[in-house]
Order: sequence, then structure tokens, then C-alpha cells
Amino acid sequence: MRLASWKELRRFIGRSNLVLEVLDSRDPWTTRSRKLEEMASSMGRKVMIVINKSDLVPRHVLDEWVGVFEGEGLRAVYVSARERMGTMRLRRLVKREAPELPAIVLVAGFPKVGKSSIINVLKGRSSAPTSPIPGSPGYTRAFQLFRIERNLYLVDSPGMIPIEGGPLEMALRGYPPELLSNALEVAASLIERILRVDESAFMRAYGIGGRDPITIMEELARRRGFLREVGVEEAARQILRDYHNHKLNFYVRPSDLGLARGPGTYS
Repeated sequence: MRLASWKELRRFIGRSNLVLEVLDSRDPWTTRSRKLEEMASSMGRKVMIVINKSDLVPRHVLDEWVGVFEGEGLRAVYVSARERMGTMRLRRLVKREAPELPAIVLVAGFPKVGKSSIINVLKGRSSAPTSPIPGSPGYTRAFQLFRIERNLYLVDSPGMIPIEGGPLEMALRGYPPELLSNALEVAASLIERILRVDESAFMRAYGIGGRDPITIMEELARRRGFLREVGVEEAARQILRDYHNHKLNFYVRPSDLGLARGPGTYS
């Protein structure tokens, strides 16, 4: 996993006309980056919110999230790049929201939100690389400009937004579970967060009931046959991996966070 620096992101925001910020539909509020949005705004660049993985969340909840973001003045759309749901509409909106044509679009997002899938959907089979983008370290391997269609270009980069926030926020934003020094505490926080909004999530995923995070991790460790010495900690990391691999699913509604739907509509 390669993380772009804020210096790199600033450089490529400055060279783009429009920024697509990709979020995870299951928890859009946590997987957004206000720092990215503020940076783009300070540079006079428009940000469009792309809520990905929409196949994992009911449509009425997605509509509510669109309303929340549009209430802040941000254009928002939900798609499932994996299922190719809403992707043609995304293309149309990108052209509509671009301040001018030809337009260069930068796709940004935390790890695991499906940024690469969005890029691949936009590029499509007919896209053509035009040139590496100069002026960045290792640019011949990292940053490249693709022509998506006439007058529309995409900055393709393996770079992701630098992961920020507290331990749970970092885990939800794609920090590798294997690198966490406090995986048990983070997984316990995630379990509590999930159970607050979906009491049946662990029964669906593992056939495990109850509300105590340690008990859930101990039971998962027992069922998986993890070694006693590291069993609960390995179960903790497995829970974090299963969240990102969509085996362990839950979703957050705006009302769960005390957010009101704004005046925006999904149209």
C-alpha cells in the first residue's frame, strides 16, 4: 500500500479541475477526509463525493447520506463499482460537475474504500494513457494521465490519502490490522460500534451472539482454532480484516450520528 503525502495531493489537486472523494457507503462520515476537502476548497477546486459499495447498504440510507452531504454544499452520488451499479450516471455527473472542458479529474480516498475500482470503472477498456505527469518523485511508475473520453482526463495514481484520526478511525480508514500494536482494543471498539447499530451482525457473520467484545473475540478464536497464546489478538485482527473484506457487515445511518438530512435530493 502506497500512501501519497499531503504535499503530493496538493500538487495534483492544483493540476486538476475536479476532485472525486471516494467514501465507503457503510460509514461515509468516518471515511471522509475534511482535510482533503478543505485543501481542495482553499485551492478553488470543487469536490464531488462518491459513496462507493452501495450494494452493501439499503437505498433509503444512501439517499439520506446524499442529503447530508448536499446539505453541506457537496455534490454526492452513490455507486457500486464492484457491481457496476450507477457507474454510467457517475460518468455523466463528472462531466456535468466539471467547471470546464477539457477537464482533469483526480480520484482520492482512504485505502479500502474502492478507489481503484472507481478509477477502473471510469477508465474503462477504451481509455488511453496520454503521458506520465511530470514533477513528482517516481512519476513514471506512480502518476499517469488517462483520456477517458473526449475532453475528459483522469489522474490515475496508486497513492491514497494519508491515514489520520484515532485508533478506530484509522482502522476503518484502512490501516493494516497486521501493523496495529493495539489490535484487541481497536477491535473491541469496532465491535461496540457495530452492536450499537446492528445487534445481529456477529450472528450473521460468525454465528456468535452476545454483546461483550472480549467474549465474542474469545469465541471466534476458539472456533477458528487459533493458538491459545495469541488467539484473542488474532481474532481481533481477523474481525478487522473481515470488515474490510465485507464478511462482517454493518452500516451507519446519519441518525445514528445525530446528523440531519440536508435539503439535497438524489437526482
